[in-house]
Amino acid sequence: MELNAAAICNAIAREHPDRDCLIHRDRSFTWGETAARTNQLANLLVAHGLGCNGEFGSVARWESVHDQVGLYLYNGIEYMEGLLGAWKARAAPFNINYRYVAEELQYLLEDSHAGGLIYHAAFAPTLAEVLPDLSQAPTLLLQVADESGNDLIAGALDYEQALASQDSVLPAGLSDSWSGDDLYLCYTGGTTGMPKGSMWRQADFLVSALGVTRRDGSDFESMEELVQLAAGSVRALPAPPLMHGAAHWNALAAWAAGGAVIIQDQPQSIDPDDVLRTAERHGATSLLLVGDPIARPMVDALRRGSYDLHAVRHVLSGGAILSPSVKAELLELIPGATIVDVLGSSESGRQGVSMTRPGESPSTSFSPSATAVVLSDDLARHLSPGDAELGWLAQTGRVPLGYLDDETKTAKTFPLIDGIRYAVAGDRARLNADGSIELLGRDSVCINTGGEKVFAEEVETALKTHPDVFDAVVCGRKSERWGQEVVALIQLREGRNPSDSDLSDAAGIHIARYKLPKQIVRLPELVRAPSGKADYRWAVAAAENARPGPDQNRT
Repeated sequence: MELNAAAICNAIAREHPDRDCLIHRDRSFTWGETAARTNQLANLLVAHGLGCNGEFGSVARWESVHDQVGLYLYNGIEYMEGLLGAWKARAAPFNINYRYVAEELQYLLEDSHAGGLIYHAAFAPTLAEVLPDLSQAPTLLLQVADESGNDLIAGALDYEQALASQDSVLPAGLSDSWSGDDLYLCYTGGTTGMPKGSMWRQADFLVSALGVTRRDGSDFESMEELVQLAAGSVRALPAPPLMHGAAHWNALAAWAAGGAVIIQDQPQSIDPDDVLRTAERHGATSLLLVGDPIARPMVDALRRGSYDLHAVRHVLSGGAILSPSVKAELLELIPGATIVDVLGSSESGRQGVSMTRPGESPSTSFSPSATAVVLSDDLARHLSPGDAELGWLAQTGRVPLGYLDDETKTAKTFPLIDGIRYAVAGDRARLNADGSIELLGRDSVCINTGGEKVFAEEVETALKTHPDVFDAVVCGRKSERWGQEVVALIQLREGRNPSDSDLSDAAGIHIARYKLPKQIVRLPELVRAPSGKADYRWAVAAAENARPGPDQNRT
């Protein structure tokens, strides 16, 4: 059976129409109601000529036969409806970073050839600035009302009114055309370069990224078997913005299990107390964070407040690693929960997990999936457990087709090696003797200092072991002596002021001395993407601005 997201959700809705499906504030929709609303959205898209325009395989693997529909939205019911409704219309929904300025938004809309846009009214002014300069304007603009009170852009339709104008039953034949070849499209964050649209066949994405398989990892033989196992016990609350892959993957995985997706009351920013209150009120069974930048404020909120989180069975992190100290605190503060670090990217899907159960000691090593491998530096061979060689983390099997409309970057990231297509997203790793994977970080933010390679994430994790460090971002800065030098930007906990030597001594327990920062820059707040991922372009600029004079001491 070839998996398709629209087909899975429709089958679950038919079998369990009265189950909770989507919850945000005082709005709660069942699976049956969500099916009807997403049918209306699909009919609206089709009525405006948006859908599929050709057969899979009739174009190069980095090209799309679908119309692309952008989701320029905060977290909300409309985001999840946008994903499912577009897939039902056989269009390809894609994520838009709502923090983009006009120039960045214009680049993304041009690169994606967006045929339709669903956007919150809060973003109408930025979108209105961009639309006249697009080489081809979207066919359909759907504006979602919000607290901003912004008027409709000229030519746009109100989202709720437009849905109400459509039939809640799909036309005959549309659902029969849904295919495992229909695309899933996810744009990378662009924190180290221009955003790129990672393209997957849905049948591959659902297995490799969401784990939609039997418990033994084998494929389902029928939709009936899948629906029977979709018990509906999962109530997922993805705290980060759904515009990032880690968050909407978590939400879609909950749907594939027949469960519900919960949205925090105030999704414009990640307020830890708001997230925890929402989890308590709606009985969330899983809570998704993205690394320490989101987890640390949650820990602080849990310590100062009182929340009944007895229903939470899993605290997950995707897109950034949780440090051992933060894992230990989460285990203490959410009794009975298992902490799950998921290793992967929008270019690879899931490649491994690091699972810490109650009573266990946290680890930063990952148990690899059956399709994860570590390739040699020249991409010529698989490394064996215990090889000292630094390699590339790679994925085999069900991997993306490529980057939308970019043959060159497709060939680099998804190379064919001995006739097998690999996904090599750029993460450096070692394969330990026990078969576990030690993730070192992205090669694009690797610092070459005095001929030695230093991975930013490794230094960040070491610095955050000091109890006074709230957050840390590490980058390389040009140096006449070293080529590049390691610079750490840190945010301290309120009222704390450790010396540079104290911080270096704490980090030096975990990493070699040559990896320690040459300068530690204290800042009141660090700039990160809404998902919690570091913005390394900002970090390099901040490190340059903080360059010490010739008479200043260096760490």
